[in-house]
Amino acid sequence: MLANLYLGTGWIAQVGAVLLVALVWAAVLAQPLVPLFSPHPLLQSVGVLALVQAVLVLQPTATPADKAAGARAHAALNLLSFLLFAAGVILIEVNKQINGMAHFKSTHGLLGVVTAVLLLGQYVFGFLMWGVPGLLGGIDKAKVLWKYHRASGYVILLLILVTVATASDTTYNLNVLGIRRWSLIVAVALILVGIAPRIQLAKFGFHRAH
Repeated sequence: MLANLYLGTGWIAQVGAVLLVALVWAAVLAQPLVPLFSPHPLLQSVGVLALVQAVLVLQPTATPADKAAGARAHAALNLLSFLLFAAGVILIEVNKQINGMAHFKSTHGLLGVVTAVLLLGQYVFGFLMWGVPGLLGGIDKAKVLWKYHRASGYVILLLILVTVATASDTTYNLNVLGIRRWSLIVAVALILVGIAPRIQLAKFGFHRAH
């Protein structure tokens, strides 16, 4: 199961995720730290790294034992990523409130909050299917719903990566951090290139053309 983290094109996604963390942490730590702001990009970048692991660990799982272990790892990594994202969002909103700054003013800010809400719904839905399928009508019904959870997960991942890319246009990045837009786009593109080919279309009822 751990091999899923780098098999095939998985290593490309890992390079992109690690590059993103390196870019953000290097830029933030090179500046004087702001207690309620600096943790935001640090937490969000590590959240993306954890989320990438959560996706890759399930691509693919074949045996029942692998599926069970993969589901546990997926749930744990998703919870970790959500907590990191949530902490980052809360800190930045508290910072804005204290300093009388406008909320949700930038594209990055709007996307961030919307994506955080969707991510919470995604995690709750996934937990119900895995932990208490009876609330969804039983195991068989939960299995039918799984493909929707999987599809929405990929959509949310894409939204998160778009949110990351839009961070390059924020006032703080333009005036302080100076992370180049192209570098964020490269990191995001590597993550997508690493994950997309490993998406199992058969799980959605589609089949690749031969």
